[in-house]
Amino acid sequence: MEFGIGVSAHITNWDIIRYAEELGYDRAWVGDSQMIWSDCYATMALAAQNTKRIQIGTGVSIAGTRIAPVTAHSIASINALAPGRVFLGLGTGHTAMRVMGQDPMRVGEFRDYLRVVRGLLDGKAVDYTYRGQTREIEFLHRERKFVNLDNRIPIYVAANGPKALEAAGQYADGWITVGGEPEVTAPKLAHIADGARKSGRDLPAEFHTAFITTSCVLRPGDELTDERIIAETGSWVSCELHFIYEVWKDMGCNDAVIPPYFRGIWPEYLAHVAAMTLPEAARFRQIHDGHLVYLQPGERRFITPDAIRASALVGEPDELVAHVRRLEAGGIKEVTLWPPMDGERKVLRDFAEFVMPAFR
Repeated sequence: MEFGIGVSAHITNWDIIRYAEELGYDRAWVGDSQMIWSDCYATMALAAQNTKRIQIGTGVSIAGTRIAPVTAHSIASINALAPGRVFLGLGTGHTAMRVMGQDPMRVGEFRDYLRVVRGLLDGKAVDYTYRGQTREIEFLHRERKFVNLDNRIPIYVAANGPKALEAAGQYADGWITVGGEPEVTAPKLAHIADGARKSGRDLPAEFHTAFITTSCVLRPGDELTDERIIAETGSWVSCELHFIYEVWKDMGCNDAVIPPYFRGIWPEYLAHVAAMTLPEAARFRQIHDGHLVYLQPGERRFITPDAIRASALVGEPDELVAHVRRLEAGGIKEVTLWPPMDGERKVLRDFAEFVMPAFR
């Protein structure tokens, strides 16, 4: 089992990655969302020059905001700074697109995006279509090492729906998910395997699976209603709430997508959204405020014990170790924590001290 951290890219907070390296974490996923954080590649460049061991990559880079050749060149530039310890997480853009009031990239377009990026990073010439014109492109000046293609860069895809999962099976080296329980991952891993098979590819045994969540190590007597627990898990739980709301809305307000742990607060959350000060067409700016950085004060009441228990890894050390072992048995190879910025060092330190040693 490997362990990673999720990083809300901040150009002056790159040293959280060095801190995670010192604690023994294996991988740092740096978020890419242009309206809410610093640039992920600039942040990664600073981290790459100031770390020695930890794997560094995007968590995830957004296909809808960066054309494929730019993404390939950006991550290959980071690979020149940290040869052999760089990866590329890719997604269609849940937050990065929605914070501009736009929809994520469609799966068919995303599949072709993966084809172009993978081909370029493999040093190949590929057909690329831009504004209706298709041309064959490739990296030039390879001998001058502007980019590093010699050390292979794995691609990890964030995917949920069947078609996106099949695209991951066709092109990716791994998969990122926010639902890591075995009953959730098993059917999704099957879709990934189907995608690989349909493309004539054998899914490698080393295909990576990463579960992104957050954690809170409980002490005897702690309750899930305690302020400390809310502070350490609230930004993650609210992020999941916002995601479910967007999916619910996209599916015609289909209540079937609401998970059990949000059903009790759902009417109140809808009233909360309806009361936002911006007009409906601009409301996305308030819905996603604080995304993975802090819990909006007005949303504290939605962070219920059921939601915390379902969304995050919470428990005393032995319980957390047992939980991670269940995830591992179900096919998860990495657990990554994305804590709120103001408490990230404590969350990472607690998990490194009380949970990770059982897997080393």
